[in-house]
Amino acid sequence: MSVDTAPRPVGKPGPARSRGRGGRPRSGMVGSSQGGRWWLYLVLTVALLAVIAPFVWMVLGSFKGEGELRQVPPTWLPESASLDNYTQLFDKLSFGQFFTNSIVVAVVVTAGNLVFCSMLGYALAMLDFKGKKLIFTAVMTTLMIPGVVTFVPLFVLVANAGLIDTLPGLFLPFLVSPFGVFLMRQFILGLPKDLLDAGRVDGAGELRIFWKIILPLCGPALATLGILTFLGSWNNFLWPLVVAQSEDRYTLPVALALYSTGQNSTNYGLLLAGATVVIVPILVVFLIFQKRFIEGIATTGLK
Repeated sequence: MSVDTAPRPVGKPGPARSRGRGGRPRSGMVGSSQGGRWWLYLVLTVALLAVIAPFVWMVLGSFKGEGELRQVPPTWLPESASLDNYTQLFDKLSFGQFFTNSIVVAVVVTAGNLVFCSMLGYALAMLDFKGKKLIFTAVMTTLMIPGVVTFVPLFVLVANAGLIDTLPGLFLPFLVSPFGVFLMRQFILGLPKDLLDAGRVDGAGELRIFWKIILPLCGPALATLGILTFLGSWNNFLWPLVVAQSEDRYTLPVALALYSTGQNSTNYGLLLAGATVVIVPILVVFLIFQKRFIEGIATTGLK
């Protein structure tokens, strides 16, 4: 009896990949894959420069004189840097009053949205009551209507209430926003309902459940809503321009637009210095809450 001991044909083995511990590719392969992404880093760098270039120009231009700002071709670095624009901004203008008005309006609007939007979002997400779907439909419909459409009716309501040229007239119409209600509802929908049942078993009412259980868990969404609301209120120009009819009620954007423009030309140095000062509170707020902001954007709407 004969046994066939001839070797069977085996496929040609391919080149062995060099791997380290755990089957991971060695550093040479990782470096080559990263080196192939140079174009991605190049695109991101160009995009970053395009974004920050206007802000760098604004800050550097605030230290230039009016003649240097108007010269052609323009220059990036100031030839003779000075603080004259900032001195004029703080000395000749009632900058402290304008800054206080902007802070009061922005803080009150932000606080109102954080409280009222979260309360309505909690009701639409966790409670069952008659007309719930109708109210949510109305919120979504309002969200789709441009603000310019409701500008004139809102002004008529404020005028009939006697709030023209007052600080309440600047912040009362914006204490609740449909976007804030939608944002908070979507975030609260992702919270476990077992927490509510546990609170009810312990005898807690709905208001206590909201303040003690729901609100502490809404940190990311509240940070996101707070930053977006503060930014929108701080930069609001058209509404304060119409409602505030005396200098004592001007906010910073309105004051800068009115006082940087003369009879014949615009004082660009003063305008750039004022714009630099205006963005400082926004940067501070964002740097403080940026981690919560990113977390809220990433998690809102997920269950």
